[in-house]
Amino acid sequence: MPVPEPVAFTLFGLDVRWYGILIAIGIIVATIIIYTRAPLHDLPREKVLSFGVICIPAGIIGARLYYVLFRWDYYKDDLLSIFNLRNGGLAIHGGLILSLFMVFVLCKVWKYKPLNILDLAMPGIVLAQAIGRWGNYFNSEAHGGPTDLPWAVTVNGQTYHPTFLYESIWCVILFFVLIWVDNRRKFYGQTFLLYGILYSIERFFVEALRTDSLMIGPLKQAQVLSLVVIILFTVFYIILRKRSKEKGIKPKAKKA
Repeated sequence: MPVPEPVAFTLFGLDVRWYGILIAIGIIVATIIIYTRAPLHDLPREKVLSFGVICIPAGIIGARLYYVLFRWDYYKDDLLSIFNLRNGGLAIHGGLILSLFMVFVLCKVWKYKPLNILDLAMPGIVLAQAIGRWGNYFNSEAHGGPTDLPWAVTVNGQTYHPTFLYESIWCVILFFVLIWVDNRRKFYGQTFLLYGILYSIERFFVEALRTDSLMIGPLKQAQVLSLVVIILFTVFYIILRKRSKEKGIKPKAKKA
């Protein structure tokens, strides 16, 4: 699987790269899914756009800051390069952290249940991840170590594990799992917590194959964070499910 040209087209002398196009497509697809399913979560559809106007930029900023933080030695001597996103350099964990924080802030202000809104958002977000991962393919990044597998990606004449492909496939599968769960959820936060657990399981193992991981000392930060999320989210899942059964609290089924 050879790597294609990273530039889709040139407009007014500016190269428009597939990386940015695919991330934009992912954001649009996620917004459409969330907008369509909003009534299932007792959220007015127009409010989805209000959340999106704030949370989408926050996600992009968080993803970039997170990446820059763990690659500070590279950026500290050229601070302007921090603002150049066309060559990649967005960390999904950073984007999720800041956008989730903004969801909690907005829910506090607008009087919505944060876990209910996060349940709504997760299927769309994971499908956006599946689409956006292909930006790594066009940028010849986020691949694993050398391999002779038939589906290997070729970079500079060498074949590598296409870890972006592994994650993209998993995220597509996870999208359908989360939609199924969300349509039948038993408590607020179920879809969100399952996303965190199942995505982190995949990320832990796929990250082990990657050769360009962000590091915390000798450890790959994505693996460390994945383990923390798996443990914490599993504990919260058990607690919230038990509390829901004891108090008889269950999200009401609604039609989109």
